[in-house]
Amino acid sequence: MLQSLAGCSCVRLVERHRSAWCFAFLVLGYLLYLVFGAVVFSSVELPYEDLLRQELRKLKRRFLEEHECLSEQQLEQFLRRVLEASNYGVSVLGNASGNWNWDFTSALFFASTVLSTTGYGHTVPLSDGGKAFCIIYSVIGIPFTLLFLTAVVQRIIVYVTRRPVLYFHIRWGFSKQIVAIIHAVILGFVTVSCFFFIPAAVFSVVEDDWNFLESFYFCFISLSTIGLGDYVPGEGYNQKFRELYKIGITCYLLLGLIAMLVVLETFCELHELKKFRKLFYVKKDKEEDQVHIVEHDQLSFSSISDQAASMKEDEKANEPFVTVQPATYYDGCINN
Repeated sequence: MLQSLAGCSCVRLVERHRSAWCFAFLVLGYLLYLVFGAVVFSSVELPYEDLLRQELRKLKRRFLEEHECLSEQQLEQFLRRVLEASNYGVSVLGNASGNWNWDFTSALFFASTVLSTTGYGHTVPLSDGGKAFCIIYSVIGIPFTLLFLTAVVQRIIVYVTRRPVLYFHIRWGFSKQIVAIIHAVILGFVTVSCFFFIPAAVFSVVEDDWNFLESFYFCFISLSTIGLGDYVPGEGYNQKFRELYKIGITCYLLLGLIAMLVVLETFCELHELKKFRKLFYVKKDKEEDQVHIVEHDQLSFSSISDQAASMKEDEKANEPFVTVQPATYYDGCINN
């Protein structure tokens, strides 16, 4: 008997704080996912990093042996300056001297990556004025971009998602939830095909050093606004139609970002995902809300009645003084 009562009390406690328990499991799952990613990346990439370090040591040792007039300190000083310039997007290689990082099309591409928070990092402002302007430009431009994308997605999703689902639901009598799920899957497949597979095939042909996997990797890293910067299109030697190519990539990134947001919003409107998200939200107690409303109404009514009473007292105080004759005088007048 006691065990059943204890079990019922535990069940009630869990049900009462269900949102908090779900949120705790969500935080724990997110932390475990971070640790899982760190373990996998470390185990996969660490051997390649070690091989690259060994190769660089051998090249450095061989270079110093072949050029005995150059000391190791001078070589490291030269390499340090070269790497510093490379971090700012400036290369000393002969085949990279023809491409400017701050012509109009490159600057337009840079502005689009800043406003979309992609930020490849291959080109950064060199001057203090450019860095200051980048801060001001981003503070104004990023909220402006969010507002712009929200307005565009809100209009597109009416014609792309809501009306087609409603049409099939009303015209053919299908279940709205099933139609929404099928529509979301088809829309996701079309978006992945048009903005991932097809552009990846194009990049693998246009970019000399990219294969299909690297091109698909660039598309995903860009449209998900991760922007690692290890692959940037249009930076090859003697790139044909480089200005037009940069403008096309800027348009592709903007349209692809809009398409990704439309797909995400379509999936977020699914009834099943809405129910799943509500598990982690804080639920408001309706009884407490009603009590707060009643208390607020009572306070408002009492304050109004107090104000009315005080106004009446002020009116009485402002009235002119009138002497009232005693009642015996009127009785005497009546008797006479």
